[in-house]
Amino acid sequence: MAWTPPGKDCGACGAPTCEAFLTLVQEGEKELPDCIYYSTETPLPRFEGEACHTGRDILGMEYDFILDPLPGEISARKIVLPFRPDLVEAWEIVPGDIVVGRPTGAGCPVQHVLSVTHTNPVSGLLTCQVVGPQASRGGGFKNIEAYHIIGFEGIGRTVRREPTFGMRQRFLPGYCMMNLAHTGVVNMILAKASGLHVRVEDVRL
Repeated sequence: MAWTPPGKDCGACGAPTCEAFLTLVQEGEKELPDCIYYSTETPLPRFEGEACHTGRDILGMEYDFILDPLPGEISARKIVLPFRPDLVEAWEIVPGDIVVGRPTGAGCPVQHVLSVTHTNPVSGLLTCQVVGPQASRGGGFKNIEAYHIIGFEGIGRTVRREPTFGMRQRFLPGYCMMNLAHTGVVNMILAKASGLHVRVEDVRL
């Protein structure tokens, strides 16, 4: 094959890894455009280094920890509730779908492009990963317009203070395009080999 996926193992195509996806393509069960990163255009050169975190956000505010992706994922998990949660069932939003919308409830001015990893048609909750605007190009997305941020999950990387159960803390989602600290209540901490698996809810900017 002339084109190969980027090795992010994001799972948006329905396969657990990029290698498994290529196997399915060779067996005729998947097609290259099923990968959200697929493109027939020659990619522009770009720098793909690690983000530079200084311990202060764009407003100069300090934050306690950075929320990095869980192992094998591409961003911290973002749990969202559309302003119209009935759309999850009505539009048959399922894992692998791309949804776009703005976290209006938190006051964020940036539209986010999210890859859905889990849906709950009863509550309308969507568990997603931020994948960036390229994934929505070509029209293969569902526009939910606006949503509430219910929570984040990821690996907490301590900057000032370790995530503390029950405490409202400032944190930075590792791939926040605005580099703006969020606040939230830490309501789950699990010690894992990869670090502290942290869940934060009641998120505000």
